Amino acid sequence: MSEKKSIWSKIGNTLIKNNVTVLFVLLCVGAFFASTYTLPSLFTELFTRLGRNTFLVLSLLIPVVAGLGLNFGIVIGAIAAQIAIFLVVHWGFTGFSGILMTVLICTPLAVLFGFLVGKLFNSMKGTEMIGGLVAGYFSDGLYQLLFLVILGGVIPINNSTLMISTGMGVKNVINLKDNLRYAIDEVSMLSIINVAFYAGILIGVILIVYRLIKKQDLQLKKLLTVLIPVIALYGISYVPAIRTFLSTPRLMLLNAVELGVIGVALFNIYKLIRLTAIEKKQGVPIKQLLYIAGAGAVYASTYISVIYQSLCAVHLPVLTFMLIGALCLFMPWLMNTKLGQDMRTVGQNRAVATSSGINVNRVRIIAMILSTVLASYGQLISLQNIGTVATYGSHQQVGLYAIAALLVGGASVQHATVKHALLGMVLFHTLFILSPNAGQQLLGNAQIGEYFRVFVAYGVIALALAMHAWSNRGPKKQRGTLVR
Repeated sequence: MSEKKSIWSKIGNTLIKNNVTVLFVLLCVGAFFASTYTLPSLFTELFTRLGRNTFLVLSLLIPVVAGLGLNFGIVIGAIAAQIAIFLVVHWGFTGFSGILMTVLICTPLAVLFGFLVGKLFNSMKGTEMIGGLVAGYFSDGLYQLLFLVILGGVIPINNSTLMISTGMGVKNVINLKDNLRYAIDEVSMLSIINVAFYAGILIGVILIVYRLIKKQDLQLKKLLTVLIPVIALYGISYVPAIRTFLSTPRLMLLNAVELGVIGVALFNIYKLIRLTAIEKKQGVPIKQLLYIAGAGAVYASTYISVIYQSLCAVHLPVLTFMLIGALCLFMPWLMNTKLGQDMRTVGQNRAVATSSGINVNRVRIIAMILSTVLASYGQLISLQNIGTVATYGSHQQVGLYAIAALLVGGASVQHATVKHALLGMVLFHTLFILSPNAGQQLLGNAQIGEYFRVFVAYGVIALALAMHAWSNRGPKKQRGTLVR
């Protein structure tokens, strides 16, 4: 009896701990059944939004780990991207080369902005979120001054497609149709494989030459383990049928699921063989068997009609989702480095970090620089997908919706992970998609749904900040001492 009570108690505690996430799950389910959306139409719009906004949300994680809280200052990173986009469009760069030029311009700008914000935060420890909010508004004012007065008024800009008719000030909308629109989304899988092949060979040669000069062990076996799959994939790409498939820039979600299932199954079969035959571990490797069974279950679910139709309706921009996946892998890797461990220590206790010899101010500045640079890249990914830049508005709500999405996934001011970001993106944008339609069906007015989703975004942030303030009330026990 006590065991059953303990199980129910754990379930109850889990639900209470994740109350915002549970509430959003219920709201999403209710809104779906109240709306006229079908699962395929919902999937199509949802994955478009995921590709467009996930990178921005992930840029929020590093400041949280470093104890800087929710980075309302990612608006500043978005501003760096928009300045770079304006210059690239003005200079006439197009396609992926235009994207590379935008990255080259926005990266140093974002580094500078992140450094200045980091310095500001170091002078106002404990109130970083307020500082980020104010810094965002201040930066927006400088941005408006630059684009309304300085460009054309002080710095002559002779470009009728970008400047208003008086010649002073940039137009309200910058059209990216003929230059940067879909410049990332439309990169083909074949191009990605070719670049990976030549980059892999170049890096391999550099490593071998470096080790020869330093008279180190070449570690050819380790190097070949990485290079052989890349070379094999490059060779397979010359098979006509495969080359035709790889020449497209978008991958059907059904194919992505199938490839994922095959990859998970093969990897765990390899681990199963290694554990039982090579390492001769005792007992049944349950974990690997469960992964294989799970992969089989996912594949079997694709034969359900509505799931099959939904997966076929979505075509993923491959490079965009590869960049998101790379950032998801980069975050855990970073946390396992010396810098990442320093960030964790600083975030948990600045006094302990200082006594351990960590330069707290330096670590906090680096965290802000990384977040601002990633935010600028996220804004670039978002705007090239949208195809237009609202010159004076595209950056303003970036912080609000990204932070709300992160909190919906179960993150808090003190703790946030990649899982929180991904889950929050799915739930937040599902409700964002469904609420106007559900409002129209239930109350006869789609605008009510619009008001509701804005209210939800502000409400989630307000709740998180209130809970943070509540948790910081009064004395805290820490390592046997009383700290106020």
